[in-house]
Amino acid sequence: MAAQRKGNPSTQGPSYLRAAEVAEILYVSPKTVSRWAKEGKLPFMKTLGGHRRYPATKIRELAEELREEPTA
Repeated sequence: MAAQRKGNPSTQGPSYLRAAEVAEILYVSPKTVSRWAKEGKLPFMKTLGGHRRYPATKIRELAEELREEPTA
């Protein structure tokens, strides 16, 4: 089954990011990412080992929203 997942990236499930990767995208520290997740400000799922993983699509959408110029 693992061999099938290495093929076309479009056939894979959603990708998830580690806190350090999210921190880099949002220009904050990994501790801030963890705090925001605890406060419910960032979507995440937990691995079987108890680590948070953040959906790449949602995080990139959030980053784009934050980079937009305010209107007014």
